[in-house]
Amino acid sequence: MGLVSSYLRYISGRSPLSPWALLYPLHHLSRGLVSGRNWLYDHGILAAQEGPLPVISVGNLTHGGTNKTPMVERLARLICSLGLKPGVVSRGYSGGTVEPLVVDRETSRELCGDEPLMLARKLPQVPVVVSRDRIRGVELLKALGAQVVVADDCFQHRQLQRDLDVVLVDATCPFGNGLMTPAGMLREPLDSLRRAGIVVITKSDLVSPGELEELKGVLEGYAGPRRVFLSRLSMDGWSGEAPSGPAFAFCAIGNPGSFRRFLTSLGVELVGFSSFRDHHRFSPEDMRRVEDEALKSGARCLVCTEKDILNFPSSYRFRLPVSVPMVSVEFQDRLGFLRAMSEGLRPRFTVASNGHGEDSMGVVLCRKLKERLPAASVEAFPLVGGGDEYRAAGFPVMSPSCRMPSGGIVKYSLRALLGDILSGLPLQVLRQLRAWRDMPRRTCICVGDVYLFLNALLGTGVKPVLVATAKTVYLSGHWRLEGALLRSRALAVWTRDEPTREELELRGVRAVFDGSPIMDLVGDVLVDPWEGAVGRRVLVLPGSREYALRDLPLLIGACLELSRRMVCSFLWVPSVTLDVEPFMREHGVLAGRCWGEFGGSSEIRVFRGPVADAARGAEVLLGLGGTGNQICAGLGVPVVSVDDPGKRVQKKLIGDGEVLVPRDPARLADELEGILSDPALRERMSRAGMERMGSGGALDGVVDWVCGELGWGLLTQLWERLEVLVNSGGSPGDASKGG
Repeated sequence: MGLVSSYLRYISGRSPLSPWALLYPLHHLSRGLVSGRNWLYDHGILAAQEGPLPVISVGNLTHGGTNKTPMVERLARLICSLGLKPGVVSRGYSGGTVEPLVVDRETSRELCGDEPLMLARKLPQVPVVVSRDRIRGVELLKALGAQVVVADDCFQHRQLQRDLDVVLVDATCPFGNGLMTPAGMLREPLDSLRRAGIVVITKSDLVSPGELEELKGVLEGYAGPRRVFLSRLSMDGWSGEAPSGPAFAFCAIGNPGSFRRFLTSLGVELVGFSSFRDHHRFSPEDMRRVEDEALKSGARCLVCTEKDILNFPSSYRFRLPVSVPMVSVEFQDRLGFLRAMSEGLRPRFTVASNGHGEDSMGVVLCRKLKERLPAASVEAFPLVGGGDEYRAAGFPVMSPSCRMPSGGIVKYSLRALLGDILSGLPLQVLRQLRAWRDMPRRTCICVGDVYLFLNALLGTGVKPVLVATAKTVYLSGHWRLEGALLRSRALAVWTRDEPTREELELRGVRAVFDGSPIMDLVGDVLVDPWEGAVGRRVLVLPGSREYALRDLPLLIGACLELSRRMVCSFLWVPSVTLDVEPFMREHGVLAGRCWGEFGGSSEIRVFRGPVADAARGAEVLLGLGGTGNQICAGLGVPVVSVDDPGKRVQKKLIGDGEVLVPRDPARLADELEGILSDPALRERMSRAGMERMGSGGALDGVVDWVCGELGWGLLTQLWERLEVLVNSGGSPGDASKGG
């Protein structure tokens, strides 16, 4: 016991001149290892995973002694007061179980450890689970009916992503000697507090106001203002008789000195004190030695903590009565703490995309999330362009604007990639990765390809969900490396077709097919843009990328050539980023929002509505678009496009629903005329396009999954009820009716 006591005095900073100072070199080794591990988690190389329920973590920076267990109890009771069912997951220090274990008041301490057993006895209506794998523990709690998880001692367990980290700092011994374990008490460097949502200084009544203010200033430097709060332990009574007369105290907790100060503050007359290492299991010999010393000191009773009584030897019979203080956590600024909790748990969800078509799907996904969770904040992170579609739909854009010469990022040719690199692509990628720091560390829904997926993973450090719009077995499928990344780092992948789902599932990826995400862009008809049209109905999609302006003369020439052969109505649907009217006027074409004369007896107009509305009345498409072409094919419109590398890739997606023609207006007009003049050909192409593209449903499936399997619905409900509590001044009142 003397060796342990001297070590504890050294790491707590009370005995700086000690042989234990020989451990100092290990401080630098430990700091390097922990900082390296944190860096790997911050950048997704070791990725965190969101569990199926909202998680509030209670942890610390030092080894033990910060009142974690009373804080876990306090938060669990708070969640109960909100009308929600909490559950507690713990590592179960010194417990003997490997598999997740449900703890009740009769569970053996040897199996679960002392603190989980104490919580199970004090919170009989709250399920308590011990699990080394916290994610499995949270899954078990969900099966037991829990709605919100309080994770005990989870700040360093970064594999489980939390919605809020509450970090406790002991006012009586904040950082010990300031060194990393085993040379000191610190489990992480102080700058790790930047991950904390809330920092609580515990035992604040046991130090002077000056010490408290100094410590608070240090902590606010890391965690930020309005995130540091004070708490103390308040007495709920005594288990057994209250001490009367001389008492001898002993304990096996992380900071035994603070227990001694606490008893002194209660007016207990201490004649002796003995400490053991944290979680120590007392032997009969330990108990005899404590009682002998107590009797020798003239004590009339023994005093210990609630945790200690769980570590007593079952067969031992005490000669002196044992008194145990029953305590709970009390906040100096309870309303401020609740307000900080509400801010930290505010539901913010992110949809990322990389491409014009993907942005369109992202907007639909954002709308569906907002419809399901009206109280949540839904934000966009487009990698390409300025996010115009998101802004037009009312969703905040959090990423820096990115406009590359290729119109995308890493597209179809080395020449295009080189042009993007020379235009600042590497710097833009760094800006995007930095921008992720301002986003919530929560699962991101990516609409696009594996490049986007990696960008989100490296930026947030949390495993994303991917709606894989770019890859399919019709395009040779995912590369082996992509499959490996998705297997180890994707929570789930929604594919655009069933064969691709089967391919990914064979590689061990959690793949889902609920329909085509592209066809989710097809909504209810808002307006009929073909009203007043004459002749054959030809839809024209110029495309969305910057070089689409270059192709306008080609499209206008093809339309003029076709109008000389048959009467047509040409409906042009440019993207929101493309202003075609000035260029059309330069070529002698007057097109506006209403039908205008074109090529003699034909008509032309520009429509700024959804492509799907225009496609429903079209007989054929002359399209240079990407996603737009695929939507039209899925709605049964035969597609005519140009023969270039990008469209050859698209042809594999659409199959026989699309035909490619050399870049010549007359050749394009020939193909359009042939399809319009041959009903059987038009029917074959229509059927082929619809079969290949399928129907929608993927985005609804994604929303159902994240709300249910990731607990986003429960998180929003928790936040709404907390907001009611805060707005009521912190009185429980009607908080349970919120949400």
